Amino acid sequence: MDVSIVIPTKNAGSLFDEVLKMVFSQKTEYEYEVICVDSGSKDGTLDVIHKYPCKLYEIPASEFGHGKTRNYGASKGSGTYIVFITQDALPASDTWLQNFIDAMKMDPEVVGGFGIHYPYPDCNFIDKRDLEGHFKGFGETNTIFYLDDPERYEREEGYRHVLAFFSDNNSCVRRDVFEKYPYPDVNFAEDQIWARKMIEMGYKKVYCPYAPVYHSHNFKLGTYFARYYDEYKGIYEIHQYMMVQRWKQLPRLLLRQVRGDCVYIRHQPVSKKTKIQWAFYSLFRNIARFWGGTLGGKYHTYSRKKQEFLDRHISQQYKQRKA
Repeated sequence: MDVSIVIPTKNAGSLFDEVLKMVFSQKTEYEYEVICVDSGSKDGTLDVIHKYPCKLYEIPASEFGHGKTRNYGASKGSGTYIVFITQDALPASDTWLQNFIDAMKMDPEVVGGFGIHYPYPDCNFIDKRDLEGHFKGFGETNTIFYLDDPERYEREEGYRHVLAFFSDNNSCVRRDVFEKYPYPDVNFAEDQIWARKMIEMGYKKVYCPYAPVYHSHNFKLGTYFARYYDEYKGIYEIHQYMMVQRWKQLPRLLLRQVRGDCVYIRHQPVSKKTKIQWAFYSLFRNIARFWGGTLGGKYHTYSRKKQEFLDRHISQQYKQRKA
């Protein structure tokens, strides 16, 4: 078997049928299998899985973990390469898989790769701007990254972030290395923790813009608060990075970000009323971002009791495991 495609699922919704349909419509020379690990779906997710020649494994919600569930799914396959996607990541072409594996074979020292994310057609234009700008920074063609400047790596935060970025929404790893160094069992950012470890061990990763998936969200503002809390908890675990050291620094950061968003919104081809609505959206979303991100980034400084309180009342990851 050349490739094992692993998809963790839970209440995947109607889009998941399209995801699997596209996965099984790939034009590729590679032989592949699809493994779904479901952690307690109550909707029609299992019925959708049964429509396709997938291998299905069911686990209780309490056993779910971003790292360990993917490790478990990978262990059930035999592919030389393991591709991870999420239930809401829709392959955007029928050559997605072929291009991904071809990119992985560019260099024998490449052990992991990630593909581009396209915004869905209904994605709001602020998220669309951010998503497109993020991936543009990795290059216009297949690009290999590795630690080529240890001194820069030590001193430059941004360089470390670029080398460690990895996304399990659309990623690929080499089984022989992954079985020696599986994902850590953490609540968030297992993919980036793994990528940083691989980079520091001297391995390489590849960015493949020719292996695209559609993946974007229009979250409620309260959801952004929880996601940024979890995200910056994870970022601290990887990079020991905090958005700010002191709370009083937040107003300046908030003002700068909202001002930049408003400049962007002003140039959009929408009505004045719509621009005003999006300006307020930017304000409240960035409040959620900086408040949630700062709480998550400073998580390690809190007492155990406070950590448990915050996780119980904010963390999406906590609620997912306890659901």
